Amino acid sequence: MAHTFHQLAPQEAWPGQAGVGAVRPIPGDDRRLHAPDTSLVLLDGGVTIARCSCWWTGTARHDGEAIGAIGHYAAADGEAGTSILQRAVVLLATRGVATAVGPMDGNTWRRYRFIVERGSEPVFFLEPDNPDEWPGHWMRAGFSPLATYTSAMNEDLAQEDPRTGDRLARLEREGIRIRTIDPARIDTELGRIHALSLAAFSRNFLYTPVGEAEFREQYHAVLSVVRPELVLLAERGDELLGFMFAVPDVLRASRGAPVDTVILKTIAVHPSVAGSGLGGALMDLVQRGARQLGFTRAIHALIHESNTSRRISDRYARTIRRYALYSRSLTP
Repeated sequence: MAHTFHQLAPQEAWPGQAGVGAVRPIPGDDRRLHAPDTSLVLLDGGVTIARCSCWWTGTARHDGEAIGAIGHYAAADGEAGTSILQRAVVLLATRGVATAVGPMDGNTWRRYRFIVERGSEPVFFLEPDNPDEWPGHWMRAGFSPLATYTSAMNEDLAQEDPRTGDRLARLEREGIRIRTIDPARIDTELGRIHALSLAAFSRNFLYTPVGEAEFREQYHAVLSVVRPELVLLAERGDELLGFMFAVPDVLRASRGAPVDTVILKTIAVHPSVAGSGLGGALMDLVQRGARQLGFTRAIHALIHESNTSRRISDRYARTIRRYALYSRSLTP
C-alpha cells in the first residue's frame, strides 16, 4: 500500500488512525503549547507510521544562523523514520535554514536528545527515553552528533566536599544566604527561579529564552513529588543568585524498588557570582540533605559534557548514561 505524507498546521486535525504498528499521534497539548511551524505525518493505509514537527521561527542560533529544529519524533521502523526525516530536511531547506537539529521539541527547555548509551540503570524520573534504534534512523538520514550529554550516579552520599564550610563562610560574609524553597510562596519562588534561569543559562549551547507561563507549567507538573529540603535557593537580600532543584526518583516505586535515589535536575548560578564556589556548595548541601532524608544515591542528570556542572559532578559520580543531539547541514 502506498505511503502518503501530510503536512499539518498546529491546530489541524490528526489524519491517522489506530492500527497494528501505528505510531501514536503527537499529544494535542504538545502541539498547542510547543507551537511548531508545522507537523509532518507519514501514513500507510491511513495508519500513522512516522511523525515529527518542525520549527524555524524563533529558534536558537548555531554558528551565527538560526537552526531548524525537528522534534515530536516517532517512527514504527527505520524506513519510515528516514523517510519523514528526509521530508523534514527538504522542508527546512526551503525555509532558508542552514542546519537542522534534533531531536528537539522546539528548544532545549523541552524534550530533546536521544539516549545513545543506555547502561544498566533503569530510566529515571523526568529522563527522556527512546527506542534504542531511533538514533540509527537519524544517522541513516544524514545526521551526525552535534553535542553529547551524560547522566552520572553518586552511590555514596556520605561523600562531602571539604571546601564547603569555607565557601559558605565566605558567601555569608558577602551577604549570601542559602535556604530551602518555601511551598507557601511557590508562585513567587518560581517567578524568581525563572528570571535567574534566563540569566544563568543565557550562554548555554543552543539557548533561547522561555516564557514564564510555560516555565511555571513545567515545574507545577512535578510539585506533587518535590521535597522542599531538596530545593535550595541562594540569596543576597531580595536577589536570587543561585538555586539547586532536586526531586526523588519516584519511578523506582513503580518498579517495586525503594525510592532511595534523588535526581539533581537543575543547578543555576547568576553570572555575577560565577566562580565563587556557590554551585559546588549547592550540590554538596543538597546531597547532604538527601542523605539526612534517608536517600542513599543521587543522579546528576542530563549534563552537557562541557558544562561547569559536569566538573562539579565528576567529584562524586560515575557516568551511567550518554545522550546525543544530532544535526545535518542543509547548505550545498
